[in-house]
Amino acid sequence: MDAISPFPICFLILLLSLPPPARADLPGTWELLIPNAGIASMHTAVTRFNTVILLDRTNIGPSRKLLPKNNCRLYKNHAVSKLDCYAHSILFDPKTNQLRPLKILTDTWCSSGQFLPNGTLLQTGGDLDGFKKLRKFNPCDVNGSCDWEELNDVELSEGRWYATNQILPDGSIIIIGGRGSNTVEFYPKRKNDVVFSFPFLSETEDTQMDNLYPYVHLLPNGKLFVFANTKSVMYDFVENRVVRVYPELNGGPRNYPSAGSSVMLALEGEFSDAVVVVCGGAEYGAFIERSVDTPAHGSCGRIMATGSDPVWEMEDMPFERIMGDMVMLPNGDVLIINGAMKGTQGFELASNPCLNPVLYRPSEPIGLRFMVLNPGTVPRLYHSTANLLPDGRVLLAGSNPHVLYRFDVEFPTELRIEAFSPEYLGLDKANIRPEILEISETVSYGMSFDVVVSVPLPVVGIIEVNLGSAPFATHSFSQGQRLVKLVVSSAVPDGDGRWRIGCTAPPSGMVAPPGYYMAFAVNQGVPSVARWVHVS
Repeated sequence: MDAISPFPICFLILLLSLPPPARADLPGTWELLIPNAGIASMHTAVTRFNTVILLDRTNIGPSRKLLPKNNCRLYKNHAVSKLDCYAHSILFDPKTNQLRPLKILTDTWCSSGQFLPNGTLLQTGGDLDGFKKLRKFNPCDVNGSCDWEELNDVELSEGRWYATNQILPDGSIIIIGGRGSNTVEFYPKRKNDVVFSFPFLSETEDTQMDNLYPYVHLLPNGKLFVFANTKSVMYDFVENRVVRVYPELNGGPRNYPSAGSSVMLALEGEFSDAVVVVCGGAEYGAFIERSVDTPAHGSCGRIMATGSDPVWEMEDMPFERIMGDMVMLPNGDVLIINGAMKGTQGFELASNPCLNPVLYRPSEPIGLRFMVLNPGTVPRLYHSTANLLPDGRVLLAGSNPHVLYRFDVEFPTELRIEAFSPEYLGLDKANIRPEILEISETVSYGMSFDVVVSVPLPVVGIIEVNLGSAPFATHSFSQGQRLVKLVVSSAVPDGDGRWRIGCTAPPSGMVAPPGYYMAFAVNQGVPSVARWVHVS
């Protein structure tokens, strides 16, 4: 018998190692927007100018994007060079695919952020000289001159590394936790720079420190739902006290470094009910043992956080997943995307990328809520992000599971920017996709206003008008993410294919904190391109 050539075996091994091809029978489409953005985005946020801020660590060594000539920075804590001429942040226009490098001075590694009511991004903390730093970015279009501003006259009262930010009903920002910081503080500051002890964070700290980047959701009763490790509480930040302790979520830790993800489902109706969902995570011990091959959790817990007797309702995702991002879509569904099926969060600590997005449909009965979507081809592991764009697509950026930029390994530093289009953007839905023709640019709480839309086919049923926030996405959690479904009247004909919808603005900052929101008209689950509305 002749010897078998090794070529077919090697070829088979190569085929098995390749990501699955896109499948025409699964919903959703992928689009490569930028083959080389120059940086791997660890933190991403969409601005009211329809631009996107992408931000990485600043002490990481050379990126692949130079700053403008003669605009280098001196940085004593730089890991490679004290004179740094490379950009670590960029401004991106997903409509034109233009990029502009931005200059940031202090270390933003594992920092946090949130938009202020005026649309300015507040960015807080980091490592080294960024530990107590506050920064602002007042956005503009990609051809403008806006850039990062370091605040030198004020700093955080306590260092914040792996903290979470949440805008509050009065427009101030609460900054919760961080490595070694079991406290909260506010911006603007309260009570002469005092930080407030939050014992819940120390109670949820374990040997892996699974209380980092806590999941924080502002409930419509004005309290905060705070989840860390496996536990959660309702927190009254005004009185600085826990007012409710929820049942523990089974299945192991869910926060960094055992990262799952979390969303609060759309607020609607009388805005009295708030449902929180937590999905995925790593097995306890995977981070300590530096295990790359330990299977992740595949479970999700769902709880009525404002209920009289809340309990976790458990269900399983189609895939185990760590480092997945949960993105609230304009119609109230949730996209779960990015991440891996084995390992944990951290440098070089995950394997088996989870390339299939999953759609979570909250209104379906348990057992029918998950739909598997068309797989991508780009692994998005540690330090990747996902953000909803005003046109209804979801922007995917980043993935750098290495201390520095590396391109010679199995999961290289990822400089590509992609967009995923959910099924509602398919050509077969074009005839029912609405377009917003008229909408108020500013609305006050409780205000009545009209929205005028056009729809190619006659309207059947209610056209929703939904407000989506612009969150700060980092480390598998979108800080400040929320969707508010407004109270609307039935659409009435307004001539020439136009339809007029009566709307009522959110009743208070507890339902929709002041700021800029993407306003979507949604017809039979299909969203329009959003128009930015300032809620004040």
